[in-house]
Amino acid sequence: MELNELKAGQTVRLHERVKDVTSKGEERERVQVFEGIILGVRGSGKSKTLTIRKMSEGVGVEKIYPINSPVIAKIELVKTAKVRRAKLTFLSDKKRQAKRKFKDTYATETK
Repeated sequence: MELNELKAGQTVRLHERVKDVTSKGEERERVQVFEGIILGVRGSGKSKTLTIRKMSEGVGVEKIYPINSPVIAKIELVKTAKVRRAKLTFLSDKKRQAKRKFKDTYATETK
């Protein structure tokens, strides 16, 4: 999947490189998966960023990733929802917590 094809409303699985320190004091690197819906894409060129939101144990978690960051191992497209907005801020707004149903199209090819 190309990074230019990322849009708001897509559910993606982002593989993130995380550096840990073991109990013995050794550093190790592992890959952690963060799966959520893209709320918006911001910027252009090298400074383009993604805002991704997921629900984790009833708590909303939002992360902002620079697309060209070496922290990102790969991005997989899970499904695409038909949305009419470029920024889906209504999903994170507690007061208006709109429980909307999106028309989903599942990705046929996962890499």
